[in-house]
Amino acid sequence: MRSAELDYELPSELIAQHPAERRDASRLLVYERPTGAVRHRVFSELPDELGGELVVVNDTRVVPARLRLQRATGGFVEVLLLERVADALWEALARPSRRLRAGEKLRPCVPGTHGNVELVEPLGLGRWRVRLEGEPAGEVPLPPYITEEQVDPSRYQTVYADEPGSAAAPTAGLHFTPELLAQLDVERVTLHVGLDTFRPLVTETLEEHRLHGERYHVEPAAWERILAADRVLAVGTTTTRVLETVARTGALAGRTELFVTPGLPFRRVDALLTNFHLPRSTLLALVMAFAGVEETRRLYSLAIEERYRFYSFGDAMLVR
Repeated sequence: MRSAELDYELPSELIAQHPAERRDASRLLVYERPTGAVRHRVFSELPDELGGELVVVNDTRVVPARLRLQRATGGFVEVLLLERVADALWEALARPSRRLRAGEKLRPCVPGTHGNVELVEPLGLGRWRVRLEGEPAGEVPLPPYITEEQVDPSRYQTVYADEPGSAAAPTAGLHFTPELLAQLDVERVTLHVGLDTFRPLVTETLEEHRLHGERYHVEPAAWERILAADRVLAVGTTTTRVLETVARTGALAGRTELFVTPGLPFRRVDALLTNFHLPRSTLLALVMAFAGVEETRRLYSLAIEERYRFYSFGDAMLVR
């Protein structure tokens, strides 16, 4: 499949800069695959659209991984921690990266605060292996298309976030409130989201694109419940990747490089809850794999016509 087939035009004003005032007040586009029916709902009405599905969420927590640092020469460097690889070692992005050198030590811009960083080894394309003093104590990283200042950074965490380790939020889960979750049958898995999940496709075809692995784990009791469920609703593309990885490999922990593209059969996901994703993204490819390529194009065109809000703080879509 050509990457250009995942392109679409989105008016910039539909890129949500802030979350809805209440999490479950966002809109919900419902698409029924067997009939082609479409309904426009509010997210708080999700239980009315379900028929006993086991709702599986990704309970990863975004770490305060954006560090603003200073070189000994006085220059400023931004380091974004991507993944912990050992006790104090992380894989990270650093910018500007061109003049940085292995062995260089960076200190926080605010005097007296902890969090010194040593550049250990360049990994190419702005990536570095770094040694961090202590635990991450920077800012929660927001996607680059969110350009307005946020009043409440906690809104970029799900209410069930528990396992620290992500560089980005599993955004389909941002719509849930504790009250709404209490109405559903919920199970948890964990996948720590890396930035490569959101990296645009730059190859001509999907087949040429390579995903970097992301760490996941599923408790044995949770997988037993998931296997036994009549129907499973995956909350988000990250949850989908975990479920489809375990369904194929049987491994309850490890790294997944599963790239879900049109034509891949789904073995344990019966319904998908997801936000509206960037063009030319692996996330949009996954939605097309589940809902159908032409059907997804039609739904996205309808969402634009109906003025749905897109991307991380935007509205949601239920495909069942």
